[in-house]
Amino acid sequence: MSESIVDTRALEALFFVSDEPLTASVLAQALELDRPSVEALCDRLANDLEERRSGLVLRNVAGGWRLYTHPDTAATVERFVLSSRQARLTKAALETLAIVAYKQPVTRHQITAIRGVNSDGVLRALQDRGLIEEAGREETPGRPVLFGTTPGFLERLGLPSLASLPSLAPLLGANADADPDADAEEPTDPDDGDVEAEVAVEPPPDGADQA
Repeated sequence: MSESIVDTRALEALFFVSDEPLTASVLAQALELDRPSVEALCDRLANDLEERRSGLVLRNVAGGWRLYTHPDTAATVERFVLSSRQARLTKAALETLAIVAYKQPVTRHQITAIRGVNSDGVLRALQDRGLIEEAGREETPGRPVLFGTTPGFLERLGLPSLASLPSLAPLLGANADADPDADAEEPTDPDDGDVEAEVAVEPPPDGADQA
């Protein structure tokens, strides 16, 4: 058996046992290879998976490589995930997450101004899920906390970086110049803190559930 086949087999095994994207440097250390060799192995494995019509694909996301289910299996995977009744994000959580993703770094007040409701509970829930995190403090009176998305957010969506998020310009139209930071009242959001089963998260377009 050739050395390259052994290395590719070992590489695939590493992806299988990992619960997060693996960078080229981590893989190089584990396989005792240089980074160019590891990158070539990852490209080879990705091509091999596609050529043998595997149910898995290898993608470079969030600064590393990770196995995902193939897009063609999305309907089957979605049925399985929904039938297993795994916890899902509510509409309020999805709405708040989208605001953080596109406006980051953003304060709680700015999020509240855009949504029109108090978002404290939803922000805590998203932090607990590992989708957002504190990203410093704004240099204004009171120094409010700034929020941003985590690498786990990119991983969940199967994106290599925030630059890959779809553009909002076509959707904004005449409202593009509206001030999202205008003062707003903070009524209580009935969905705050509830992240269980109101609205299911749509599966990423590349069938992003981990293998």
